[in-house]
Amino acid sequence: MYDYIKGHVTRVTPEYITLEQGGIGWLIMTPNPYAFHMTDELQQVFTHLHVREDIQMLLGFKTLEQRELFKKLITVSGIGPKGALAILASGIPSQVIGAIEREDEAFLVQFPGVGKKTARQMILDLKGKLHDLFSEIDVPDEETTLLTMVENGALDEAMLALEALGYSQRELTKVKPKLEKEELDTEGYMKLALQLLLKQK
Repeated sequence: MYDYIKGHVTRVTPEYITLEQGGIGWLIMTPNPYAFHMTDELQQVFTHLHVREDIQMLLGFKTLEQRELFKKLITVSGIGPKGALAILASGIPSQVIGAIEREDEAFLVQFPGVGKKTARQMILDLKGKLHDLFSEIDVPDEETTLLTMVENGALDEAMLALEALGYSQRELTKVKPKLEKEELDTEGYMKLALQLLLKQK
């Protein structure tokens, strides 16, 4: 029904963003709300309207590829909209596709809500049908885990979250070198950053 909406992000929460367009605030569920910024600039959100008898959900994605992978994931038995969002929030889309293509069940079961049965179903239903989503498929190596993927992006996510809370780029640039010396998850980086930011005041 909706391909995308362009508007201003007026609210960012851990689960959704509010995108104001034409005087209407659209509540949009998204894998990583902190990928969006509360700025005066117009932002484009690729959308998918999920309708059931008991609920209507507007879901939004930063890229077209994310949305198309989401639409493929919810066709798999055992994966609903929230499960697909959790997979996209936890993993890099190209690596999810790579794991499906090489039938790597051990990698897929690391995602929230994905057991062996669902992982096998993902492979049966989607293998060979995802090449059109990405020109390059990133195949995770044997040592790649969700933990290492999350750690690699944790600092960036923390920076985005702090910016959404109202901290300026100038303030964040001052504390980032100290954060880069640590190996933490997103919450850990945020706690440490807030301590450092409060000391500056």
